[in-house]
Amino acid sequence: MAKKIITVKGIEISIIRQKNDDFISLTDMLKAKDGDFFISDWLRNRNTVEFLGIWESVYNPDFNYGEFAIIKSKAGLNNYKISAKEWTEKTNAIGLKAETGRYGGTYAHPDIAFEFGMWISAEFKIYLIKEFQRLKNDENNRLKLEWNLQRTLAKVNYHIHTDAIKEKLIPQALTKTQINLTYANEADMLNVALFGMTAKEWRNANPALDGNIRDHAQIEQLVVLSNLESLNAVFIQQGLPQSERLKQLNAIAITQMKSLIGRKLSESPIKRIK
Repeated sequence: MAKKIITVKGIEISIIRQKNDDFISLTDMLKAKDGDFFISDWLRNRNTVEFLGIWESVYNPDFNYGEFAIIKSKAGLNNYKISAKEWTEKTNAIGLKAETGRYGGTYAHPDIAFEFGMWISAEFKIYLIKEFQRLKNDENNRLKLEWNLQRTLAKVNYHIHTDAIKEKLIPQALTKTQINLTYANEADMLNVALFGMTAKEWRNANPALDGNIRDHAQIEQLVVLSNLESLNAVFIQQGLPQSERLKQLNAIAITQMKSLIGRKLSESPIKRIK
């Protein structure tokens, strides 16, 4: 579980990521609140409870409405308090998380954290949203850069690969159609080695998607694909038959993908050629 930090009005606020969602530390945000206040004070507020209930009803199919109704009936009473942990356990809520250990504290989904920010002050909420958006923009730009870099690498290696095919595999005086068929055959061999299917098989299995199998590849797959194209060019220079190259490239693809994504072979998108 990785942690990132944003600074809002001089306060460092931790952000963790779980199951593809960001969660912002309410515990850190509370440092910006004047006086002695606790997250349980915010949770006892009837408007807070109603907001949390609506949010959970939209995003959480397992939300416990029975327990929520009990909590809502008591919200706002002077003698009633509830912690984030109790709220989560009783209602099976997913918008708040009470963490222990290294990243201990109360965390909330950004929608809820922004609402909590308004409880601190309107100004704090605005700067919180601004800093969070800046963080996400930086992350998106970095991912785009990585994607474009790997796509460029794949294209460069593709030209090296096709030059080797033209030199070693294409006889003289072939028609343009024959040349294209030869290229497609080699490209599909790499597709099979890495993805376990040809381009046509992928299109038949994904009729609603635009582009081709490589357009929808993960960054890790593009890295391996670039390596396979370079290695195939070497194998072609060595005069290895396609069947032998396919077996070797498939074995290399499996090894490299396992190393990159750290998953078991049964979870890998690569299928072994038998």
